[in-house]
Amino acid sequence: MACRKATASRLRDRLIPTLHIPLDTQLRTPRLTLRRFLPSDAERVSEITSNWNVARMLRLAPYPQSIDQKRAWLATHEADWLTGEAYRFAVIEAGQLIGCADVDELGSGRNEIGYWFDEPCWGRGLASEAATAVRDFALTTLGLDHLESGHAADNAGSGRVLEKLGFEWFEDAKIWSLPRGTEIVQRRYRFTGKAASGAT
Repeated sequence: MACRKATASRLRDRLIPTLHIPLDTQLRTPRLTLRRFLPSDAERVSEITSNWNVARMLRLAPYPQSIDQKRAWLATHEADWLTGEAYRFAVIEAGQLIGCADVDELGSGRNEIGYWFDEPCWGRGLASEAATAVRDFALTTLGLDHLESGHAADNAGSGRVLEKLGFEWFEDAKIWSLPRGTEIVQRRYRFTGKAASGAT
């Protein structure tokens, strides 16, 4: 067992860059500020994701979910950040939290970009703006050489965001959707290009 743990640790060290990303790191775009999530964001996060139109696109989010459950989820983010497993950013517009953009699954080497937004914010280009900032952070600040992402097959808008960011489709895969309680088709994308900017 000890040998297995040591091997897993060495693999993790190879996959996750040895970096110190300050907890107060922020990414800025023309309209948005992206900062680390805090447990105090739980009420607003719960408000956004209690909307079924948002929740059904979130592969691993239970539905419905209490504010305490959201608070417990948010409380895990600092450890993930400090170990380099995931960097999850709250997206802020005009002082209000409107969504999430993140890069996670770094330990597995998948380097997964994800995002979700309050429904009234859809159709304004905010997902593209925030996801571009996280993409560039992942490539320039973290030094990753590839990224992946995916969206439910019935979420064509998310696919357009990924294509705008330079991601290319490579497969459709059947996955379990926790909020829907059923198997769905997820469209999978890869990015192997170059970034344009970094963190501030």
